[in-house]
Amino acid sequence: MKTYTITESKAQLSALVQQVLETGEAVVIGKHGQPMVKLMPYQAETAPKKRLGAFMGQVSISENFDAWSDEEARALGIVD
Repeated sequence: MKTYTITESKAQLSALVQQVLETGEAVVIGKHGQPMVKLMPYQAETAPKKRLGAFMGQVSISENFDAWSDEEARALGIVD
């Protein structure tokens, strides 16, 4: 991986981009001998695919899951 100074990279940015695209090899840009950034080919991020039915047969809901207990109903003022 070749390293360029900021001044060098400003003067040759188009050529560096072309080089990275052609070779696929990243280029490092640094300042005062310290690496600062890496110029590399862009790769689109892919979101993980959602799988319908991934938990089929593993999750169950009771028939009265939305029923209030007497205590909950009183606390919410639904029933006296």
